[in-house]
Amino acid sequence: MTKVLSVTGYKSFELGIRLEQDPRVTIIKKAIEKKLITLIEEGLEWVIVSGQLGIELWCVDVCLALQEDYDIKIAIIAPFDEQDSRWKESDKEKYQSLILAVDYYNALYQGGYKNPGQFKMKNQFFLNKADASLILVDEDFPGSVSFYLDTIKKEDEHPRFYITPLDLEEVSRELQECTAIYDDY
Repeated sequence: MTKVLSVTGYKSFELGIRLEQDPRVTIIKKAIEKKLITLIEEGLEWVIVSGQLGIELWCVDVCLALQEDYDIKIAIIAPFDEQDSRWKESDKEKYQSLILAVDYYNALYQGGYKNPGQFKMKNQFFLNKADASLILVDEDFPGSVSFYLDTIKKEDEHPRFYITPLDLEEVSRELQECTAIYDDY
């Protein structure tokens, strides 16, 4: 049974998503929600993310919404302090508001970015702390997720769940069907 789940995936810019209002964000959040609800109903208690822009922060949004109906906790465990220091102002504001809203926040390394090894250690930390991982990725085009995938592939017994482009297409169809039904009324 999965009690603690790490979630990761593409950064928003890797998907070409610049605005939170992009319709693809709704599809991605719905796909995350579907997977999380299934896992929550099977006993999931905690979701942990590192707080990267994109999939991880959208997952935090989803978890916070799910807390209205489910007993699920969310943690942001950043690789280092002030990981948002180079982000645009609107992204910083969102990140800071989510830090205040989650059940737990901390940074693995006190102080700012020092070297790429901090990300490698972050990946290993998440594998050690989580019972399983949920990864939104197209394995043919893994982008920055490839570093996490490389780490996880060394852990044969670490369960992993994926959200693939096919899952996103299915969610998109479901949302279109719901919209079409709604439009008929």
